[in-house]
Amino acid sequence: MPPTVIRVKKGGKVATMTAVLQDGCALECRGVTYRLPSGTALVSGLNLIVAQGETVVLLGRSGSGKTTTLKLINRLLEPNEGEIFISGRTASSWDPIQLRRGIGYVIQDAGLFPHWSVEKNVALVPQLDRWPEDRIRARVKEMLELVGLPPAEFASRRPSELSGGQRQRVGVARALAADPPILLMDEPFGALDPVTRAELQREFRALASRLGKSIALASRLGKSIVFVTHDVREALFLGARIALLAAGRLVGDYAPKEFLHSAEPEARAFAASFHLGRDLEEAV
Repeated sequence: MPPTVIRVKKGGKVATMTAVLQDGCALECRGVTYRLPSGTALVSGLNLIVAQGETVVLLGRSGSGKTTTLKLINRLLEPNEGEIFISGRTASSWDPIQLRRGIGYVIQDAGLFPHWSVEKNVALVPQLDRWPEDRIRARVKEMLELVGLPPAEFASRRPSELSGGQRQRVGVARALAADPPILLMDEPFGALDPVTRAELQREFRALASRLGKSIALASRLGKSIVFVTHDVREALFLGARIALLAAGRLVGDYAPKEFLHSAEPEARAFAASFHLGRDLEEAV
């Protein structure tokens, strides 16, 4: 699959953002630290590599630095130390607005504009990038079909006319609309009821198989995905790798099968919660 290309204006010139570095990595954090003005470190010495087409889950308790890491990646925050590399260049060398347009971002409850239709919400970034109208309409249709929302039924609706799960699907469609090489997902299913959440988790994982592939959404779309959650089951189900954070530090980087057998204390605590859940299911 050829790399996704996004053209980014910088200093009056046009630079190219591709999904691939020479070593096959789309995103890298090198020794990244972020501190509050009080001196409290929310992220400390983070070293993390995300390959092209890979889904990496950031797993951790509340306050472990997961969301802060996402904000550092798309320059909503700036690191006090270290560097973040995107497409082979430091994030700080990109224009921040254009950089964010090249990185899809999905949050809890989608964050849709309530006074806009579904179609207009999904078309937001392509319109900002001044795509031709016919291309925008075709892309919106394609993205709504991808997330299981028939355009004829849903394109004209407003967010208040959608269920929580449908709003989240629109949020994913909007994040993918401009074809970004990197997708950040901040507990996108966390605010949903358990049944809808499980349905969307299965859909997220299964989108790849629509073209006969059985691995992850990232490989289907060529996207590098950083997915934040505190749910160990979700991490095991969706991630190709699990990066475990505790108190702002990366304490482990695992394949899902390795995670449950780790001797690291924080990994053992999450593994225990996973096994407890399975025990409770077997008891009822």
